[in-house]
Amino acid sequence: MPTPTRRSFLQTAGLVAGAAVIPRPARAAESRTDWPSLEADVLVCGGGCAGLGAALSAARNGQRTILIERAGFAGGIITAVGLPFFDGIADIKDGRIVVRGIGLELLAKSGACEANATHLKTHNPTIHNVEAFKVLADKLLTAEKDKLRVLYHSSACGVEMDGERIAAVLVANKAGITRVRARQVIDCTGDADVAAWAGAPTDKGAELQPLTLHFRIGNVKKTPNMSRACRVALEKAHERGELPMYYGPGVMFMFAPDEIYVHGVRVPGDASDPADLTRAEMQGRSDAWAMFEAWKRDVPGFEDSYFMTSGPFIGVRETRRIVGQHVLDEKEILATTAFDDAIATGCWYLDMHPNKITTGGANAVPKQQPAPYDIPYRSLLPQNVDNLIVAGRCHSTTRLAQSSTRVTVTAMALGEAAAVAAALANEGRTSPLKIDGRDVRKKLKTQNAGPIQDLA
Repeated sequence: MPTPTRRSFLQTAGLVAGAAVIPRPARAAESRTDWPSLEADVLVCGGGCAGLGAALSAARNGQRTILIERAGFAGGIITAVGLPFFDGIADIKDGRIVVRGIGLELLAKSGACEANATHLKTHNPTIHNVEAFKVLADKLLTAEKDKLRVLYHSSACGVEMDGERIAAVLVANKAGITRVRARQVIDCTGDADVAAWAGAPTDKGAELQPLTLHFRIGNVKKTPNMSRACRVALEKAHERGELPMYYGPGVMFMFAPDEIYVHGVRVPGDASDPADLTRAEMQGRSDAWAMFEAWKRDVPGFEDSYFMTSGPFIGVRETRRIVGQHVLDEKEILATTAFDDAIATGCWYLDMHPNKITTGGANAVPKQQPAPYDIPYRSLLPQNVDNLIVAGRCHSTTRLAQSSTRVTVTAMALGEAAAVAAALANEGRTSPLKIDGRDVRKKLKTQNAGPIQDLA
């Protein structure tokens, strides 16, 4: 029997995954009556950057909050993928901080700046240790234990609807299925899972931005022109058929003088399709290993290196986005359109990754860099669901606009704002759809958060 190659293994795995039966999320008519239940004022689905901001904000605003997260830790792209950058916190032009509130709090408590900082030396600073960020997130979450319950290793798996209201979110974990009844639900899944299951309109492009697995290599000796040598080695690996696609690569001595952090894996795929996500995870690991082998063989300084680790999850840039009460577009971003209901400031460039090789960088088109811009509250509000707010990369935007708003700290700001809106809705015994975004903005200002122009 012939020995399987990496390519044949992945093809076989893709066929097996593609044949899987994907269950529909449960609706009320299909649900059982004997599942245990929990109750909360606010349920936050997903503990990534948006969900971490939302959970802390909801609890600090006096809401009985439950946070569910599929991983064993919070932090999303920082901890689950391993990307240490605080993209979106400062204007590239002058380093002026444009997101305060919980985003700035997390950066400061990670030791990267002072708590009262107004400017940074670089527009996208890095934290020093991803594992330390997990501990920091745990400490901040447990500090709110009187109002906040955290359930790691737990995923939303369906909804029960009462008309246009989410009566309950079904949560799967080691206890089985639990029905969580919350007055307000915040979808921070990144893929608009809850919104889609609840019947809110969503959009997903025919082509999606590729996925990236981040990884680290140890015992590397820095040499002159190493970045160029790494790039040339990948070009040759691609020509030999060992590496289907890549970008950059970004090769950085970020965490230690003999260790490199790499972002260069590029895998086309749809992370909202479980079979395709499985294939992408396998392909990402295969490609990261192929890069390591090419460098160890061909690049001076890698002779005694070893593959340390890859992120627990492949990084996802884009899947579904809600079609909300306002669809923020790239023209509004580039024109810095002012919104009365602005609840956050964005500042990242239009960062669209193509599904092809790009050497020396990530993008195939010239960079479009906006000035700091408003993000309206209405872009967090779905259609057709009364008690749902959506924060993070799946809020209501066009594809190109989302390539800017999807980044780390912008997501934190959107989560923080979503929780303030949920609290106001509960206090007024109403729907987030009926909350005036200007009131959300005013409340955020009292918490040193919201649009940066309000905090000058």
